Amino acid sequence: MAFIADFHIHSKYSRATSKDMDIPYLDEMAELKGIDLVGTGDFTHPVWLDSLKRTLSPEEDGLYRFRNTLFILTTEVNNIFYSHGITRKIHNLIFAPGFEAVEKINKKLARFGDLYSDGRPTLKMEAKDLVETVLASHEDAFVVPAHIWTPWFSLFGANYGFDSIEECFGEYTKYIYALETGLSSDPQMNWRVSSLDRFTLVSNSDAHSPSRLGREANVFSHRTGYKDVKKILREKNKEKFLYTIEFFPQEGKYHYDGHRRCGLCFSPRESRKHKNLCPKCGQPLTIGVMHRVENLADRDKDFNGAGDNIPFKHLIPLSEIIAEALGQGVDTKAVEDRYRGITQRLGGEFKVLLEVSETELSQSTSSRIVEGIMRVRKGRVKIRCGYDGVYGQVRVFDEEEKKGEKQLDLF
Repeated sequence: MAFIADFHIHSKYSRATSKDMDIPYLDEMAELKGIDLVGTGDFTHPVWLDSLKRTLSPEEDGLYRFRNTLFILTTEVNNIFYSHGITRKIHNLIFAPGFEAVEKINKKLARFGDLYSDGRPTLKMEAKDLVETVLASHEDAFVVPAHIWTPWFSLFGANYGFDSIEECFGEYTKYIYALETGLSSDPQMNWRVSSLDRFTLVSNSDAHSPSRLGREANVFSHRTGYKDVKKILREKNKEKFLYTIEFFPQEGKYHYDGHRRCGLCFSPRESRKHKNLCPKCGQPLTIGVMHRVENLADRDKDFNGAGDNIPFKHLIPLSEIIAEALGQGVDTKAVEDRYRGITQRLGGEFKVLLEVSETELSQSTSSRIVEGIMRVRKGRVKIRCGYDGVYGQVRVFDEEEKKGEKQLDLF
């Protein structure tokens, strides 16, 4: 049985985050989705950290448990600093092997920013100094650059990022083992940049609400403790790290270039044609992930690096498939009821999306939902790209196809 992990989430103490982002809700949602291991997120926030200490029970392999879900101590921080003549804004994930290490990390980081102000604190320190600080706190703690292509706050971001990992982390680059692809890119896009070949690519949800948990995730061959996670990422172990679960990157809200205020979405070629300026208002376009990848790529778009890298699978969340099949909104009660019924009967969302046979699906839900799931497995989807903070749309059914079901099935 595969072991599914989502390392990057946020608590209710982060800005723009649901009040339901606490451990009991996360446990409930992890069980519905079939996720085994969840990052705690936000361990730098003193109130959240106190809650984690009171709620979680330690396991022998560096993980923690609440009811049916395992947790690993993680947080995201925002590093803002001046380097190579410009201001840099980089988000990084920190992994810690225990609460004692967390206390040491937090004590050091508190000198660089207010840890109470946000679950994802802003730290006025260089990214390489963050790695040094984390390593000095505990030899098993480590840093993973977050959503590395996002325009505003990331390692390679078009607005405040760098052109290479070495430029950002300097002599501490050797302690960076993994990179988080983010929702707007997938491994195939990252493989185009040969300088990233030595790094293991991970995918996480960056969830701000329980329903978003696992929209991207990592699939391991078996239960994986803290030290195992670090070792697998460091060695890029394909026998133990089976694949990542990915958004269709076009659905990410920064995949293409554009200007939200003017309603313009451009491919990189179209942006270059307009000199990266909005033709309606003349303001600079927000340069998206695909454009940035093309700027740094030294391989063409058809390059296949699957032989040397961790594989991946594109999925659409089950709730979105159900919503489209029923012709209703994702957050409606009808969709939630159907989602809970299917996942509880068949062993979780990921099992439904990845493993359950078409015959067994047909015995548990409507033919239209089954058809939607099978189309996603085959990659038969239609996509409108996201841009400048606007999520893209991935459609399973044609507009001319019958929308929704006239009559709900009896299951």
